[in-house]
Amino acid sequence: MSDYAKNFMEEIVRKNPAEKEFHQAVEEVVHSLLPVLEKHPEYKEAKILERIVEPERVILFRVPWVTDKGEVKVNKGFRVQFNSALGPYKGGLRFHSSVNLGVLKFLGFEQVFKNSLTTLPLGGGKGGTDFEARGKSDGEVMRFCQAFMSELCRHIGPNTDVPAGDIGVGGREIGYMFGQYKKIKNANEGILTGKGLTWGGSLIRTEATGYGAVYFAEEMMKTRNDSLKGKTCIISGAGNVGIFAIEKINELGGKVVAMTDSQGMVHDPEGIDSEKLEYLKDLRFVKRGRIKEYAEKYASATFFPGKKAWHIKCDAAFPTSHENELEEEDAKALIANGCFCISEGSNMPSVPAAVELFVKEKILYGPGKAANAGGVAVSGLEMSQNSMRYSWSREEVDTKLKDIMNKIHTACVVAAKEYGVEGNYVDGANIAGFKKVAEAMLQQGIV
Repeated sequence: MSDYAKNFMEEIVRKNPAEKEFHQAVEEVVHSLLPVLEKHPEYKEAKILERIVEPERVILFRVPWVTDKGEVKVNKGFRVQFNSALGPYKGGLRFHSSVNLGVLKFLGFEQVFKNSLTTLPLGGGKGGTDFEARGKSDGEVMRFCQAFMSELCRHIGPNTDVPAGDIGVGGREIGYMFGQYKKIKNANEGILTGKGLTWGGSLIRTEATGYGAVYFAEEMMKTRNDSLKGKTCIISGAGNVGIFAIEKINELGGKVVAMTDSQGMVHDPEGIDSEKLEYLKDLRFVKRGRIKEYAEKYASATFFPGKKAWHIKCDAAFPTSHENELEEEDAKALIANGCFCISEGSNMPSVPAAVELFVKEKILYGPGKAANAGGVAVSGLEMSQNSMRYSWSREEVDTKLKDIMNKIHTACVVAAKEYGVEGNYVDGANIAGFKKVAEAMLQQGIV
């Protein structure tokens, strides 16, 4: 580690104690940017990096709500508005017990670079609460969402900050929050993305992150004159991202043989074909069931409680669950079993040691800020449709998504080659994302 990077990280830790996820995200970016800062002394002089790691605004508020039994509960609400150099703050709302300021700062920081890579005019932000919808009635979820939005509405707007969904926030929660915003503000504005199709939502938005991660994997494979056709794949996570990644993998001729949820892993050597996928969608999205029920229905599948999928032999792997889920030993198992392509559908799912292994072994490794940008890309397209009071067809949105993912891939490749790290998508994504934001910040002055 250079003296500059060492001193910089010591200051980050001092100013932001106990925020380990944020420290991890910043450290990766700082290492990638050292040659950029040497080549562009104007970035150092303007303290671009020092400014970019500080959120422009952090909002913390209480969210009191009432259960079905009349009991008063209080949760914490957050919105981290990280960087608006390129456009309105854009990033999801996460409803999960693990939410704290450090997690949201890490996610917001990543979002700045991810949104920059999409080529769309989007700043970066993130928000959420330590509330969990699991085990709550629809009425309780509605009352919580209304209480949450009653405060959040003061700080967002179609030209200021446009949140989306994230873990724990789907169509139901977006609907309740949008309804409350509309009632308070007396304005039908595109202030949330992931809305219902009949009231401002975009086709392909639900599928976008999963589709995008697969499109990115396909582009990486093309650099080696290969494709997903005939490839064996594994997925972690059984939410929107994982399930729609399976759908696109099937469409491109691949076969998914394993996937996980928080309870364990299902291994189906015959593959999760289109018929099985439809069952899985109903199980997860309608019945809100667990994937062990998939193994109970299909004789070809086996459920392994508490197990990960990374030890299953595969050609490509798609982590789509949560940060730091893929550890160093998991990376070793993947490489030993012949996996040569990793495309991250979630934010920072691989620990630093795992990333180092992937880069060292020259695995096709698509980091989350590039590979999972499909979700925010279509969120940006939803904002455009809202502004025009118009809706594109499914085919149009999917074509635009694929084009954006191709451009992200190209930007990563070009940036990595320019700075002497050809084939390194980690450095390529960090450099390409940073330079666009840095130039905008230079031109907008010391603000």
